[in-house]
Amino acid sequence: METYFLFFIASIVGGVINAIAGGGGLITFPLLMLVVGPMTADATSAVAGFASYPTAVWRTRNLLTGVLGSGWLWLLVIPSFLGGLIGALLLSHTGNRNFTEFVPWLVLLATIIIALRPVLVRRREGGTLQPDLAQTLWPFAMAGIFVVALYGGYFGAGIGILMIGTLTFISPGEIRHVVALKNFLNCWMRGVAVFVLVLDGSVDWKYGAPMAVGGLVGGYIGGIVSHRANRTVVRSIVIVIGLTVAVYYFWKLYNPAVIHVRGE
Repeated sequence: METYFLFFIASIVGGVINAIAGGGGLITFPLLMLVVGPMTADATSAVAGFASYPTAVWRTRNLLTGVLGSGWLWLLVIPSFLGGLIGALLLSHTGNRNFTEFVPWLVLLATIIIALRPVLVRRREGGTLQPDLAQTLWPFAMAGIFVVALYGGYFGAGIGILMIGTLTFISPGEIRHVVALKNFLNCWMRGVAVFVLVLDGSVDWKYGAPMAVGGLVGGYIGGIVSHRANRTVVRSIVIVIGLTVAVYYFWKLYNPAVIHVRGE
């Protein structure tokens, strides 16, 4: 019983991290590796990570007020869903990840973009998520989201940081609104990817069930933090988490014996 409680607590912490920036898998995956094999730990950790998104979206739903029925939002949902599905199917059929060496660089680049966000959005940053894009640029925005979602479905590591970095070029809204939008899109993208993992039978529900409950709790708590904290504090937390994830994967890159963490 103590073991399951430990996994439950760990998934709460991971859920908080996922709801704010992403990277909760760095906590849940190593813990699962103590009791199950790498593939099962990978899939079970992904389930726990996904569970944080629905409650985070629910807790920050007022930050999405006025945009949930907007056509532009669903233009972003479509590539998020399709990218996550195709990426997960590719992983399911190939069973390997051939570009792990790019992960720390991608996460580091996205973190730098987030750090420079106040400069990039200049004085446009405000309390709205409405995109500041010309109509001709929408195909590029959708393509960018699709590529990020494809990566998220196939690999997943640092996906929250990458999604926030990508959304910086689409929405001028303040960071708290963008985090809420990130969670909404990741809920679709990670949801379909996890569904594929569940169909593959890779999840150990003995651990996955209590961890999913913990993820739900953690996502709600993370939603409270990202909603109530000052925008500068939220951005700082995201940057610190992004740098931590990047450092971990740089370390992993130069220590091949370390088993890969799927992450979020």
